[in-house]
Amino acid sequence: MGKTENSFAIQKVDTSNFEEFLGLIDKLAEFEKLPPPDEEAKKRLRADYLSGNPKYEAFVGKIGDTCVAYALYFFTYSSFLALPTLFLEDIFVLAECRRRGVGKKMFDHCKMIAKRRGCGRIEFSVLTWNKPAQRFYERNKAERLPWLFYRLDKENF
Repeated sequence: MGKTENSFAIQKVDTSNFEEFLGLIDKLAEFEKLPPPDEEAKKRLRADYLSGNPKYEAFVGKIGDTCVAYALYFFTYSSFLALPTLFLEDIFVLAECRRRGVGKKMFDHCKMIAKRRGCGRIEFSVLTWNKPAQRFYERNKAERLPWLFYRLDKENF
């Protein structure tokens, strides 16, 4: 990775950049007007990622030495395709770095990972109010599904 101010590189999250990764998650929560992960959740994020059997995978996008974006994903399985699916939980770019191609590079990296891992598709959700993200994904050939997304919190199971 080059060290110049304008160089962009994608790097796997590891112990050297994990705190910056957590900072980006906090920035996403701020953008979505949600509470960020508390200290216990951050400990779980660390343990669940840095264990010998990680529950998710992640990478950061860097301009120079600064983390400006991240993607977090995991794999599910499609019974109809009989292939894995890359589920993109988060893709986030700092506001000051948007509209500079960073998001596209991050999304293209996810597509490359899905292809390399033999996935049949990539799935993700977008908040109904996040029109810029919707336009971004549709420009990148993503199809809006006519399904409703439901959630059951742990207090209810």
